[in-house]
Amino acid sequence: MKEIKIILKRLVIPYFKGYLPYFLLAILGMVLSAVGASASAYLVKPVLDKIFIEKNVEMLYLLPYAIILVYAMKGGGKYIQVYFSALIGQDIIRKVRNRLLEKMLQLDISFFHRFRAGELISRNVNDVERIRAVVSTMIPEIGRQTLTAVGLLAVVIYMSPKLSFFALIVLPLIIFPLSLIAKKLKKLSHSSQEKTSDITSRLSEIFSNIELIKAHHAEKFEYDKFAKENYEFFKINMRSVKTSELSGPLMEVMGAIGVVAVIMTGGMEVIDGTMSVGSFFAFLTALFMLYTPIKRLSYLYNSLQDAVAAGERILHIFDQEPKIVSVENRNIEAVTRLTFEEVTLKYGEKQALNGINFSIDKGERLALVGDSGGGKSSIVNLIMRFYDPNSGEILLDGQNINTFSLESLRNSISIVTQRVYIFNDTIAANVAYGKAIDETKVITCLKQANAYEFVEELGGIHTKLNEHGANLSGGQRQRIAIARALYVDPKILIFDEATSALDSKSEKKITEALEEITKERITIIIAHRLSTIRNADKIAVLKHGKVICIDKEASLLNTCNEYKRLAGTFVDE
Repeated sequence: MKEIKIILKRLVIPYFKGYLPYFLLAILGMVLSAVGASASAYLVKPVLDKIFIEKNVEMLYLLPYAIILVYAMKGGGKYIQVYFSALIGQDIIRKVRNRLLEKMLQLDISFFHRFRAGELISRNVNDVERIRAVVSTMIPEIGRQTLTAVGLLAVVIYMSPKLSFFALIVLPLIIFPLSLIAKKLKKLSHSSQEKTSDITSRLSEIFSNIELIKAHHAEKFEYDKFAKENYEFFKINMRSVKTSELSGPLMEVMGAIGVVAVIMTGGMEVIDGTMSVGSFFAFLTALFMLYTPIKRLSYLYNSLQDAVAAGERILHIFDQEPKIVSVENRNIEAVTRLTFEEVTLKYGEKQALNGINFSIDKGERLALVGDSGGGKSSIVNLIMRFYDPNSGEILLDGQNINTFSLESLRNSISIVTQRVYIFNDTIAANVAYGKAIDETKVITCLKQANAYEFVEELGGIHTKLNEHGANLSGGQRQRIAIARALYVDPKILIFDEATSALDSKSEKKITEALEEITKERITIIIAHRLSTIRNADKIAVLKHGKVICIDKEASLLNTCNEYKRLAGTFVDE
């Protein structure tokens, strides 16, 4: 129970303050339901003794009303409890789910590299849903069943303390096996939830890469991988069913032993005349009814193990802390120079950058070239503060970028990559992503990116785009991304293979546009097209995480063997 207390304390109780009236109504419902159930068992005695044995006509007309009232209390109380418990649980879990996503979005990019997208989706959807079941269903149900059990226990003891001893002596005997079952179920729940994450991740990969799968005729290959994961999930769930359902037969057998002891002992008392038939049957009815909430409580306790496993997975996310944080809350007003001074970066044990030095001024364009793994993307990651350097400094006008707020820094930088992100929204919303939509500004940026012509053909800036931009060509998607980059009027522009999907004509128009829009900005370009980097003010040649040459192209062709080798591999159109 320690684990469930921790989960409730951290995920549920902080929100309870605003739900006190609903909570009190739910408790009232529990009490009414428990009193109704207990009274219904007790009424068996007067029904048998007064009506069927004593043949009391007055009681014949009174007791039916009492029975209706008791069952109305029982049913109405349950309805009140279920409704208000669900209201509290659903709303608390809505807030937990919001808070969990908020926490995820605050974490570093490295966090999203460690966890698969499907796994994070599973934690926010499936795991949180298990916590909802605890708050909305299990805990209220435990409360109601406990009160019902206490009420029926009072009836049982009141009717015959001696018989209640024989009936209930078996209960302590089942506690130990039930605790073993619960421990086993918790382990299986962890495995089940991990496998749910695997299945969600597999489906996410399939649907995100469906074009590649179709192109490689790999449908059966992906199906077989999914079917294997799904079969493992099936086996884990069946082990859970096999384990959890053991509590039912255990309770039935132990209950039967108690009932047999009661029938034998109580039967002798009825025969001896020390106990009335009505009292015995009322006792027996209460006893049978008592075993139901006890059996239900054992089932709920086992089910809680599933929620404990889910809660631990959720708390693991909440316990993560971002390493990339704003040390100070300064805003960037202007940027005239970007400088790298002896910057190094490691990804784990891998050395990505080793003593990088360069500077670039406002209005200049710096091209980064080199083989894959040379460090080009790592430089971009550091400028964006997706990572912080292990040593050295990155300066904006002589000030370390760590001294500026993350919001201000990232609002001052725009990046366009090979991988274009298009959302299932209008063109205007895609261009102005995360900002208020200014239609005039959207159109201006689309024109600068040479995209407005095809946007008009599609129906204008309010045309809705399909998920991943499926109703656009590759070049059109990239031009939307360039317009998005221009929309925030950045001080630093980064193009990472930004024109790779464009034909020569479109690239030429964008290059001409970039001549204007980069004049008052710092621009960094990563490209494999000679035409893209030819007009750069500086070209930095990277190899094994070091800048081995940096100069204009004309000089590099004479002085840098590595650039001459790379120049032979560039695509020139």
